[in-house]
Parts: sequence; C-alpha cells; structure tokens
Amino acid sequence: MKTHICYFLIILFTVISLPLYATNANEVTEMVPTQELNVVDINKADVETLTLLKGVGAKRAKAIVVYRELHGDFNTIDDLLNVKGIGQSVLEKNKRIIKL
Repeated sequence: MKTHICYFLIILFTVISLPLYATNANEVTEMVPTQELNVVDINKADVETLTLLKGVGAKRAKAIVVYRELHGDFNTIDDLLNVKGIGQSVLEKNKRIIKL
C-alpha cells in the first residue's frame, strides 16, 4: 500500500509540474558565448595571454616566451612545435586563433 502511495505522489507531482515546464517552451534563448574568441599573437603575447590557448597552461606559456626570447620571433605557426610541451594536437586545437 505504501508503495502505491509513493508512486501516486510521484506521478501527481510530475503531472502538476508539466505546465510550469511548458510555459518556457516557446521562449527562444539567445546563446551568448562566455568568452569571446581572441586572436593570440604568439610573437607579442605575454604568459597570461598565451594561457588562453587550449592545452597551454602557465608552464607551456613560459616555455613559448623563453623560446621566443632565445630564438627570435616565430616565422610560421608550425614553429611552435619546436617548443617543449607543444605537440601537434595542441597546435591543431589553436591554429585558428593564432597569428604571427
């Protein structure tokens, strides 16, 4: 008997809550990005800016800056592969937002 009452209450609350859910069904929600897509200039960006790249934390960002200071500006985006910790997957994830 108790289980029947529990099932009845669950069904009752579900049915009661359906109109509340349906009131927002016709509203169109505007999608707003939480963070705008920024272009990162790898020849000028500081450590903090470089950490905006996917898969690049503070350690890799520092490695990019050190490499740039030792070897000069990057000539191509693929030159990032010479930086320790930057692999093909990180490069592919960020190619569209990196500029020279």
